[in-house]
Amino acid sequence: MRLCFAAMVIAGCVSGLLNAQQVQPEAKATGLPSNDPVLERVLREWPEGRISTVGRPGEWAYEQGVLLDGVTAMWRVTGDGRLFSYVKAAVDRSVDASGAIHVADGKPFPMAAHSLDNIEMGRSVLALYRVLQQPRYFKAAEFLHEQVMQQPKTASGGYWHKQIYPNQMWLDGAYMAEPFMTAYAREFAVAGGMDAAADQLLMMSEHMREPKTGLLRHGWDESKQMAWADKQTGLSPEVWARAMGWYSMALVDVLERMPENDPKRAALEKDARETLTAVIRYQDSGSRLWWQVMEKGGQKGNYLEASASCMFVYSIAKAVRLGVLPLSDEASAERGWKGIQQRFVKPDGTLSGTVKVAGLGGTPYRSGTYDYYVGEPVGDNDGKGVGAYLLAESEMIQHERAGSLFASARGKTVLWDAWFNSQKRKTAAGNEQLFHYKFTDEANSGYSVWGDMFAQYGVRNAMLDHAPRAADLKGVSVYIIGSPDNLKLNPQAHFMDQESSDAIVDWVKAGGVLVLMQNDVERADQVHFNLLSDRFGIHFNPVMKQDELNESYVNTIVPVPAGTGGIFNQDFKGLMKQICTITVSASAKTILTAHGTDAEGDTVMAVTHLGRGLVYANVDPWVYNEYTDGRKNPLDEQNFAAGEQLTRWIVQQAIERSGVQGGGNSGRRR
Repeated sequence: MRLCFAAMVIAGCVSGLLNAQQVQPEAKATGLPSNDPVLERVLREWPEGRISTVGRPGEWAYEQGVLLDGVTAMWRVTGDGRLFSYVKAAVDRSVDASGAIHVADGKPFPMAAHSLDNIEMGRSVLALYRVLQQPRYFKAAEFLHEQVMQQPKTASGGYWHKQIYPNQMWLDGAYMAEPFMTAYAREFAVAGGMDAAADQLLMMSEHMREPKTGLLRHGWDESKQMAWADKQTGLSPEVWARAMGWYSMALVDVLERMPENDPKRAALEKDARETLTAVIRYQDSGSRLWWQVMEKGGQKGNYLEASASCMFVYSIAKAVRLGVLPLSDEASAERGWKGIQQRFVKPDGTLSGTVKVAGLGGTPYRSGTYDYYVGEPVGDNDGKGVGAYLLAESEMIQHERAGSLFASARGKTVLWDAWFNSQKRKTAAGNEQLFHYKFTDEANSGYSVWGDMFAQYGVRNAMLDHAPRAADLKGVSVYIIGSPDNLKLNPQAHFMDQESSDAIVDWVKAGGVLVLMQNDVERADQVHFNLLSDRFGIHFNPVMKQDELNESYVNTIVPVPAGTGGIFNQDFKGLMKQICTITVSASAKTILTAHGTDAEGDTVMAVTHLGRGLVYANVDPWVYNEYTDGRKNPLDEQNFAAGEQLTRWIVQQAIERSGVQGGGNSGRRR
């Protein structure tokens, strides 16, 4: 049974993560900003990422980076625009208009330190670039990428953790560098960049893993010269939980961005399974948490540690969602999340139980022994622990929303059109990428928020960049076509043709779920596209209505009543701007009309059944990022929350039409 955690009891008080009414997530998906006390405390007491519990609040550092990773993850699963603004304000304090990075008070970036810790904030920089497409963030990310390219390496090719730690790889560095390098390579088409990041992780696995436990030691000195290093293996003496947490999170974050056909993927998936299976083996049976020194639970001085426990919950839940771990392992994440709530979270939003820091060597000397790790100070509201907590929460929110549908949906394919809408843009690095209603596009124009909504069910998001044929649609559960190009927007537009139409119709008859998200006549083609839609009794009229007038959005709001089409079970305020309209015929049915706008009485949503399949049609791409990710909200529209329910309904329709009661193990996101 999948855990319903939205009303976890914390010290006898209800912590409402989605709303205060304890509404079952399978019945309602509110999409409202989370009122989790830990997150609210961050926003209130650490403005602009200024973590008060560190020596230099607001300085460019990995602690701040991990916190921002958690806030970003929560933004993506709640559509709470405050969270994006928080991340942007924190990054902008260090990245100036030219893209130069200043670590604190105008102090330049310490290039000579060659510290992987200083790369971690690059993840937030890249997140801002992908959303805002501003050159300043590209320049900062490019600088950090070049820093990694200049990082000193061991004889085997592994990145030194820092200049002051020669010939040493630390597991901490896996999270600091590899997910950033993977995301950078994916965004800017860096040849071999993704495989280079994977090689670093696989090298750690090869040299730092204990054969007996399957766990990895904290550090490895290839030269075997450090006093803490074993003279035969070069390994540090113990398995430190947070080091394993860094490595585990790095694995799932890299896999999330890695293409399915990447030659390194199989090895990295195998490594992730081996790593997380070992992590689950050492989960404490009583508390459901993890010990500071992992395999020595209950030994004198050892203690249960918050940040690592959060990291493991995040990694396990995400690995199950990505299809890397079996469904049975989600119970470990559920147990761990419950244990975190009960032991570490206080009603006022305090997160306790995080070890402040642990390292190897240096001055004063850190031996890496058992006594050293259990002797390091533990504190409340540590930025690393809070960031890891928010990351874990973001996965558990998705876990809860997917609910009982997850097992049947995981591994199914949602195919996104990139042919009838095939617009491309150049990145700041000069490479071309598809954008505009694509699940990979995180800017205003994209469908990344919607893609994430599907991904929480464990589905595989894929893109089709050529005319659809029967072979392309085989095994596809959902096919989404958004705003087909006209010549005005794309001089090389690909129009609907008879052969494509035939292939799509046959696929729907066989049980496919087709989603048609049209647009107004100025921004999309209706005439050619009706060659397909007319066959379902859905005719898109080449008009433009519901335009915003004098920057007023009043004419763009469409009330979506509870019960609409059996899709929505609560009232929503939908924003649909610059729309066409639909005329239905044959078996097609209108399920929603416009009211209070210049499209009064016009059909804006319709459905039809054909054979075993289903078609859902809308006159606007309305759940695209600009009005779904919470950054704009001109009239408090609820496109995010409505999009969650629409997504759930589509997934459920796909499951029912497939006749499949259980999912596979291959669901991957990107």
